[in-house]
Amino acid sequence: MLSRLRSILTVLLLVAAIGALPGLVSRADAAPRQLTVATRELPPFVMTDGEVKSGFTIDLLNEVAKHTGWSYTYLDGGNVQGLLKAVAEGKADLGASAVSITADRAKLFDFSQPMLDAGLQIIAPVGNTQKAQPGLRQFLQLLFSKTMLVYLFAALVLTILPAHIIWLLERGNKESMVSRSYFPGIFQAAGWGLGLLARAPFDPPRRWPIRMMTVLWTFVSLVFVAYYTAILTTNLTVARITSQINTPADLVGKKVCTVANTTSAAGLEKFGVQYTGVTKIDECYTGLADRDFEAVVFDAPVLQYYVAHKGAGVAAMAGPIFKSEDYGIVFPIGSELRRQFDDAMLSVQEDGEFDRLKRKWFGTGA
Repeated sequence: MLSRLRSILTVLLLVAAIGALPGLVSRADAAPRQLTVATRELPPFVMTDGEVKSGFTIDLLNEVAKHTGWSYTYLDGGNVQGLLKAVAEGKADLGASAVSITADRAKLFDFSQPMLDAGLQIIAPVGNTQKAQPGLRQFLQLLFSKTMLVYLFAALVLTILPAHIIWLLERGNKESMVSRSYFPGIFQAAGWGLGLLARAPFDPPRRWPIRMMTVLWTFVSLVFVAYYTAILTTNLTVARITSQINTPADLVGKKVCTVANTTSAAGLEKFGVQYTGVTKIDECYTGLADRDFEAVVFDAPVLQYYVAHKGAGVAAMAGPIFKSEDYGIVFPIGSELRRQFDDAMLSVQEDGEFDRLKRKWFGTGA
């Protein structure tokens, strides 16, 4: 009897011990732990002021730390490739900034659940996103384009040629509107020719052959001026239409900038758009402000933050998001930290802190 009681007691103790295991594991997972985080500077996700880091991603990591007991030291990866390399080589326990989750990256890393829905978008100089008529600058550019210069040269020929004919035949008449001397007579005749080209000739010639030529030249001038006006108007209309940028198709033939070796660069290649790849997005912003670029393509939240702050009045959003992407936290393959992060992330979402962070950094429309 005594032996039976001992057996039953032993079984009960084993059951109690097994039931306590999850709690023990949970407490072990939540134990304080120092982690190295590979990151990169990218407003509004990660920003550095002296030794203090801030931004949406930093705030999210700090909220997660409240549930996991983690603390962080940061390692600057420079760009997304450097960030991923630090995680792959074991120099960092995780990577966090604004890293798009892609199929190729998922083969090499474990990703947390998406921390933000994002995608690619376009910004362009303010003048290229409005539907107003071209301004003085655009007009002068068209007026002195190669095509227009050809027509201006033709107008010069149409003025100089009749000017010499008029001067040669009219200089002998005392009542003629041109002087007998080549100077200023040729200038007087040229002025008459320019007036004729503008449909407002000076004093009519005195000799009948010249008057007949004037009638013929009037028709030539009418046709020339009408054709020139039509070409100029057409080019202004085309310039107005082609200056609009709303979709990736509008980027073909434009000077486009993006960050090299990113999902935005891959997206442009997919659409067949030529681009300039730079190291940091700030280089695109500078080029856009200096009119070296006509458009910038990059992650939508990053561009929206720029337009709302430093880029206000310089650039504007051009069209909707055209390639949806999700951002996630990067972990080495098989890392036990990923599940702990996801569990903590769910808690942050449930207690409303996640929505508060989105409103703080991206506004009510995040």
